[in-house]
Amino acid sequence: MARVVVDVMLKPEILDPQGQAVQRALPRLGFEGVSDVRQGKRFELEVDGPVDDAALARIHELAESFLANTVIEDFTVKVEEEKAEAGK
Repeated sequence: MARVVVDVMLKPEILDPQGQAVQRALPRLGFEGVSDVRQGKRFELEVDGPVDDAALARIHELAESFLANTVIEDFTVKVEEEKAEAGK
């Protein structure tokens, strides 16, 4: 089983009020030096079988049609390496 991660972020030209609220709160919490914050979404998909070109194409289609609003959001698709289970 493999894990595929889809990260969805607002396009740079789209206002991000949640990110701005976090950025404004950071100095009050003692975190200085952060000039910008953008908020996004992360989807982790556990995929049965190999993640070949066909599987990635299908996940890209899923992300484009269901996970992201491509009018205002960009997304990336990446395969995470499988982690060895403890004790094996």
